[in-house]
Amino acid sequence: MDIERPNGTSSHHDTITKESQVKRLPDTYYSDFLSDVAKERKPSPIRSLFPLEKTPGLISLLAGKPNASTFPFTSLSFNARSPVNPAAEVTLTLDGEDLAHSLQYGDTAGLKGLLDWIKRLQEINHGRKQNEGWRVSIGSGSQDLIYKAVAAMVNRGDSVLVESPVYAGVIPMFQSLHCDQIEVETDSHGICSSSLRAILEQWPAEKPKPKVLYTVPYGCNPTGMTATLERRKEVLKLAREHNFIILEDDPYFYLYYGKAPRYPSYFSLELEEPEVGRVLRFDSLSKILSAGIRIGFASGPEALLTAIDQHTATSNLQTSSLTQAIVLKLLDSWGHEGFRIHTEFVSEFYRQKRDVFEAAMNKHLSGLAEWDTPEAGMFFWFKLLLTDNSAAQNGGDSETIIKTKAFEKGVLALPGTVFLPNGRKTPYVRASFSLTGEEDVDRAIQRLRDAILDARGAAAAV
Repeated sequence: MDIERPNGTSSHHDTITKESQVKRLPDTYYSDFLSDVAKERKPSPIRSLFPLEKTPGLISLLAGKPNASTFPFTSLSFNARSPVNPAAEVTLTLDGEDLAHSLQYGDTAGLKGLLDWIKRLQEINHGRKQNEGWRVSIGSGSQDLIYKAVAAMVNRGDSVLVESPVYAGVIPMFQSLHCDQIEVETDSHGICSSSLRAILEQWPAEKPKPKVLYTVPYGCNPTGMTATLERRKEVLKLAREHNFIILEDDPYFYLYYGKAPRYPSYFSLELEEPEVGRVLRFDSLSKILSAGIRIGFASGPEALLTAIDQHTATSNLQTSSLTQAIVLKLLDSWGHEGFRIHTEFVSEFYRQKRDVFEAAMNKHLSGLAEWDTPEAGMFFWFKLLLTDNSAAQNGGDSETIIKTKAFEKGVLALPGTVFLPNGRKTPYVRASFSLTGEEDVDRAIQRLRDAILDARGAAAAV
């Protein structure tokens, strides 16, 4: 049980729990981490005053909000499966004040009810209490928030640390800023903390060190690998020693299906550090509720979330109030326990999909490809063995084979080169197993086998 945790008065705002005293980095610490653009961006003159409209007795003439009485919607209803009994459906309705709020402009950071629900979720899953110097902002998917975080923290030409292979969606973000993307090696145990340490300890003295590390710790896209507890702790230690912020992109957190208990997140593990505040975490509801509903959320230091919100206030103003209200209605009907049950169902679904896919790989690709079994996510990352010469098996170009021979055979996957910041050739391929049925999986892997054999035959003939 937590004891009362009074507001701190020192520069390091103290939070007291039964086990330890939690210290957070002061807001001033983040000044050096904000980009020039973020420092120059001013708060929205209108949206910054929105909270004052809630003052009791106040008559607001502030915002140009349309009058809700002119909106044609009177109620919205939808059906959803019960997480306890998937065969049963419940009808949920938005009407009255809930509907009125969902059809109107809302707070930049998100709908208060949804923010409160997520804060409690983070407390349950990551052990994070209020008054530890963090908060939540909701975005139009986690990609929206990651983009704004990068814009808020990275200047043109900065060096940035990225695990490699890396999620292809972030590479253009850094490329557009002409960043020097420093690749940190990964393997079957996730990000290689030894590679990260070597990079930082050998960093040129005259060159500013990177301010951020981007990593996907669970079911990494594309590799499907999950970072071990030991490596997570080492990365956190390096963040403190070399003064960088961890951008923890974790869209597959709830798609973990490994046999061992789930490792704590960076957001949780930083509670073991001398102070908290070096992790900016990104979660997504795309993989567990709906990809099209576009709801993600960021959790982290107030100063960084404020910079993200200021970007939102001058770009898309806010995440859709309506989609937030729909999600909140569903989550409120489930409760946090119902949400847990649902996510366990989802993770088990993808475990079974993984097993089907790997069975086909073992059947058709033994001796023609190498891979590690993923414990989270929806991807296999495998190396094509394009020759019998073991000395040459680290070479090869999967892009040519996938885009020509495999496509001609009637199967499509993603060449590994798109996940490498420098775009170099690689024999690796990413395949998604989320959508394909068992029969089509078998046919697809057999067609891929035929393409590999054709490529090996052509190489042997040269």
